[in-house]
Formats: sequence, C-alpha cells, structure tokens
Amino acid sequence: MRRLASVGEDQRREGVRRDASRLWHITLSVAGEAAPLTDVRRGLERLAHDHPFLLTSRYARDHAEVRYWEEARDLHDAAAVALRLWGEHRHTARLPPWEIVGLEVIGRETYHQRIAEGYGPPPAVPVGVHPF
Repeated sequence: MRRLASVGEDQRREGVRRDASRLWHITLSVAGEAAPLTDVRRGLERLAHDHPFLLTSRYARDHAEVRYWEEARDLHDAAAVALRLWGEHRHTARLPPWEIVGLEVIGRETYHQRIAEGYGPPPAVPVGVHPF
C-alpha cells in the first residue's frame, strides 16, 4: 500500500516555507442594480479608507472594479480574503448591495511580467476612485 505524503511533508522536502507571505494583485469586479453615482463613489472612498492597500477603484452606476495588493501565504488565501472584501465592508462603507461577478488573483511576478510585455491592465495610475 502506497502512503501519500502530506502537503507539509512535500513542502519541507522542497524547502518551501509554509508561513512565508507573498504579494498578490487583486482585481475584484462587482455589479448589480443601478445606484446613484455619488453614493457609489462615496462608498468606494470609504472602502479605500477602511482598506488602506486599495490602489484604485473604477465605477459606474451598476458596476465597479477594485484593484489592490494583498499579502497572503498563497493564492487560495488571497482569493478567500478578496471574496470577503465587498461583503465585509458593505455596511460600514455603505457600498451598494452588488454581487461579485469577477475575481482575478495573480502573483507579483506575473503582474510585472504582463505589464512589461504590454498585456493586462495598466498600472493603477492615478491611484484613487475614478469613474469608468
């Protein structure tokens, strides 16, 4: 009978530290019923205040995109945090009751490689909350 190694054993053999954090670039897309633009903007500004690593947000009356860096051990942890962001801050930031319709999580190296090759979204400049 073959014994399967646990994930921890595999990582120790490969010299990977399980507790090491990495940076992940997050793009979270949300959408729903139209809301007043001023309310959407104010909500995203409050979210940026509550979540200081927010780079940029773009918004329209019925959808928004939030881009930021997240520090996490692996992609699964980064995605889990990103998927909770909108719901956990919805009431305190007074965000619209929109649903998450898209999520992209990529490592820092992949992000910079895409930018260098001319692919992917341009760097978040200017930083802040802007209309589409």
